[in-house]
Amino acid sequence: MYTKGKSFSEIQLGEKASFTKTISETDVYLFAGISGDFNPLHVDEEYAKSTAFGARIAHGGLAASLLAPVLGMKLPGLGTVALETTTKFRKPVYFGDTITCLVEVVEKVERLKAVKMKIVWTNQKGEVVTKGETLVIPPG
Repeated sequence: MYTKGKSFSEIQLGEKASFTKTISETDVYLFAGISGDFNPLHVDEEYAKSTAFGARIAHGGLAASLLAPVLGMKLPGLGTVALETTTKFRKPVYFGDTITCLVEVVEKVERLKAVKMKIVWTNQKGEVVTKGETLVIPPG
């Protein structure tokens, strides 16, 4: 029924995978409910208009969470365990932005049987909104 993701030995340096999603108002409100973060910057348009952003923005963690379907479903895929992820937020994500999370294998750590990947999140304009790295253990 399920097909395991790629094993450590099957993964190649330079391999890439991505996931793309348009961030909706519903996504932001659901994330607020899940996370408990009801900061008015995310949920109150009038308040958000008075900020440097000029409108409501999505939670940084919402856009960052688009990494999960890449790692868990694509590369390495089902059975992957994340050990560490770092993120650096560069630009806001607005409601209606289409975000692509792209990972690229940059290192294989033999002693851990782990894979290090760089991550770049871009919007529909090709602007980098977030970047980072992750270290994962692929399925055995």
